[in-house]
Amino acid sequence: MPQTSAKTQQTELQADFQALINDAEKLLQHAASLAGDHADELREQIQRNLQRARDTLGASETKVREQGNAARQAGEAYVQSNPWQAVGIAAGVGLFLGLLLGRR
Repeated sequence: MPQTSAKTQQTELQADFQALINDAEKLLQHAASLAGDHADELREQIQRNLQRARDTLGASETKVREQGNAARQAGEAYVQSNPWQAVGIAAGVGLFLGLLLGRR
């Protein structure tokens, strides 16, 4: 379920950024010919889309932080309950990385 929510937020964020890019392109293309109210309307639309993208990004950041904290807590709990296995895993990963880096 959290993965679906993250996918939905990612899709919303992409749509918001695409709308922002499209609005910015419109504004740039018509910058010389637009006057007054129409230019102000486009600027306001860009600002709304940018704010919506910021809000979505903020919500995504909060969700990622929560998931990261949950993973960290789970890792700490595992290491505390299985210290020798954690040491063995760390040594194995270190050995593997050392072999990979030694070949370069």
